[in-house]
Amino acid sequence: MTTTGQVTDRYLLDDTVVADPFPYFAELRAHDPVHWSPVHRSWLVTAYDHVTACFTEPAVSADRITPMLERTPRHLLGEEAARAFEIMAGWMVFVDPPEHRRLRSAFRGAFGPKQIRRNRPMVQEAVARLAGRVRDGHEAIDLVTGLARPLPATVAAAWMGVPARDTERFQRWALQVGDLALGSVQSAQEHEDSQRALLDLFAYLRALVRERRAAPRDDLISAALAGGVVGDTVSEEEFTAMLTHIAFAGGETTSNLIAVGMWNLLRHPDQLRTLRAEPETAPLAVEELLRFDGPSKMSVRQVRTEWELAGRTLRRGDRLYLVTAAANRDPSRFERPDELDVRRHPNPHLAFGQGEHFCLGAPLARLVAGAALTDLLAVAPRLALTGGEPRWQPSLLNRSLQALPVRL
Repeated sequence: MTTTGQVTDRYLLDDTVVADPFPYFAELRAHDPVHWSPVHRSWLVTAYDHVTACFTEPAVSADRITPMLERTPRHLLGEEAARAFEIMAGWMVFVDPPEHRRLRSAFRGAFGPKQIRRNRPMVQEAVARLAGRVRDGHEAIDLVTGLARPLPATVAAAWMGVPARDTERFQRWALQVGDLALGSVQSAQEHEDSQRALLDLFAYLRALVRERRAAPRDDLISAALAGGVVGDTVSEEEFTAMLTHIAFAGGETTSNLIAVGMWNLLRHPDQLRTLRAEPETAPLAVEELLRFDGPSKMSVRQVRTEWELAGRTLRRGDRLYLVTAAANRDPSRFERPDELDVRRHPNPHLAFGQGEHFCLGAPLARLVAGAALTDLLAVAPRLALTGGEPRWQPSLLNRSLQALPVRL
């Protein structure tokens, strides 16, 4: 920890910052909204207007994989690691326009209202199973392992068209790929296991794509293939690489939204009562939970060409942390930003990014999280925290609970 000017530069994976990053983000936003962090060797951008500017600025690049591959000799990475990072380099989240638009076109129509709404029965079924545990006399559960983690993963697998017999291993691969992408792996062995999981997931999805091309079904892959872009302007290899990202990203985001969202509702009983009494406010409540304490704390970018921001010179190769969690509580943009208000409207939060890279899976995350929260509150009227401290995942990018014990 060092002090630069008016701001103390803190390690973002410090336990106290992971548990509650908002006081530190507020300090940065107020005193040094474009802050060079010697600890992280990165710029921390925390003000709403500055973050939105970075999302749309051509001098700022989302590609942080290709430069790493260019700097690192392939023999030092190893064949499996190099192949894994090549697959990740093809994810839309790491690709700049106009290539980003070309890749995104493969999913045109596949994320439409019909495709999203068809997941609603799966959410109802999962919550009903949890209600069965209430009837069976289970007084306490971990909401993370009991609902927040398995529900989005199950929905994502079924939505993509993964057969039920393969769901368990698909979810295991997706979880390991998420650990790799989000920097949660802790050892060399975990790195190797996660890289192997990505290669296995890619091979599995490539075979599934070919099956769906021969025999389409009512799922995401079939809907995307029906658009005619895959095999034309987007190669099958590129399409499969993007599917490996969708496999973990939607489930991870929605899981964190459900768990952290419910934690915040239970800590704010007045807001919980409002949502119980007015379930039709669920869409507004989901937007507010995304703003107030959303599933992602920041996005990583890299400076492509020298650029001035808030009087600071950002040079080619500099890394940027766009701290959306701080921007979403910027008092210049939101009234009472540190208050949870499930009726807040309008709510122009940045939880799903902005511009070209706005999250493709946002509609599904909104549906699954909103349905899970309202259905759970309906079947568990006495739901409450157990009193123990929540356990947080030490993640730089995500706002993620390891466990959330609740009484039913």
